[in-house]
Amino acid sequence: MEHNKLSSALLALDSLSIYRGLLKNKVFSKLTALLISLNKTDVVFRKVINSYHEFYFELAKSGTMSFHDYVLEQIIFDENPFTFQKQTVQISGSDQVIEKAVAQDLNGLQLIAQLDPALVKAHLFELFKNDPHNALIEELPEWVLQSNSISPSNHLNHITEHLKTCLFWQDGLEELKKFHTTHGCGLFAHYHAFVWEKSEGHGYLKGIDSPDPITLNELVDYQSERSRVIENTLQFLKGFPSNNVLLYGDRGTGKSSTVKAILNEYHSHGLRMLEIPKAYLADFPLIIRLLKNRTQKFIIFVDDLVFGDNEENYTSLKAMLEGGLESKTPNIVIYATSNRRHLVKEYFSERAGLQSGNYNEEVHARDSIQEKLSLADRFGINVVFSSPDQNRYLKIVDGIASNRNLKVDKERLHKEALQWALWYNGRSARTARQFVDWIEGHDAVKDIITERNFPE
Repeated sequence: MEHNKLSSALLALDSLSIYRGLLKNKVFSKLTALLISLNKTDVVFRKVINSYHEFYFELAKSGTMSFHDYVLEQIIFDENPFTFQKQTVQISGSDQVIEKAVAQDLNGLQLIAQLDPALVKAHLFELFKNDPHNALIEELPEWVLQSNSISPSNHLNHITEHLKTCLFWQDGLEELKKFHTTHGCGLFAHYHAFVWEKSEGHGYLKGIDSPDPITLNELVDYQSERSRVIENTLQFLKGFPSNNVLLYGDRGTGKSSTVKAILNEYHSHGLRMLEIPKAYLADFPLIIRLLKNRTQKFIIFVDDLVFGDNEENYTSLKAMLEGGLESKTPNIVIYATSNRRHLVKEYFSERAGLQSGNYNEEVHARDSIQEKLSLADRFGINVVFSSPDQNRYLKIVDGIASNRNLKVDKERLHKEALQWALWYNGRSARTARQFVDWIEGHDAVKDIITERNFPE
């Protein structure tokens, strides 16, 4: 009986078609090697024990000891013809042939996920009942059949729990289709925040494991400025016309935090964000080819944007903003932040060229000046974040302290908040948050010292 079940599991692995790429996975490949050795009549005891531990080691490295949960995770994140089809904009209807193959694969993977270590050990006892070392079999470590762990991400938890409740995994096909249509596959299903990096001259997407967790509820004041960005984002997510956005103004006023908080608010609706360092803006065409025609919506985020007078990267940004034949795609918008309205530095010497008779000056100096000044105008929406006056600064301090339920006398809170602004970075939302961080920690430590009667 044990041998038949193990043979069925091996046959299920061999029969994978759409999810066949999983066979290159180290856990699956070690499992395949173990099952092959168990199906041999002349298997050597030492080799099969080694094969068992090789599989167990790779599973432990994955971060879970539940093979059942591991298989589900691989299904959800796998990149294959079916998942690629669902995460891209399709002109034709769904491919029934592929979906039939997917259903067969899901049932096969369910059989594999139910592989019981006790079953494997029972078969080993049968194979090596006369081996003098067979006592080692009982000591073999076992994996967990199914854990009760819950994913911290709601959309992943939903699809995982749905598949777990299906008597046959093929019954979860429709829900799986919805998942991949909304959340994509591979990197795009696993992460919602990315950064563009380069290695040996080649650019690539890198998923961010722990993006800034800032939420819209944590951001105090600047509701009017923020509402314009949120409204544009909602239009974008719902497929209506939307604009690229430039958030500019004084430092520390919450421009970058606004963009990050919007991602945290709407990533479960299919929103993704890719941050591009200014130095890599020339890679825009490659990035567009990677992201276009997907059902997910992408905000390309360029933080702290400003260009020197001789930098050429701004021409790549300008082309993207103007929406050329290749760059114009409805699932991508650009959100940029800057501390200045004019994104390309301008010099008085350039203006001198307007009246100069110097042969070294540009003939059409006015055109160059206008080109530099017009870059910001190519963003459809410009939102200004200005430094707060004293009343607004104190209002932000009060709001942050209230959100954290801090019990601090208001007169003391305001007095020390104003001192903090004088001592450090001036009045801003960032300064307010830094001050509240300080006073919260300062008072907490003081309370501990008082309770334990430690010398200060």
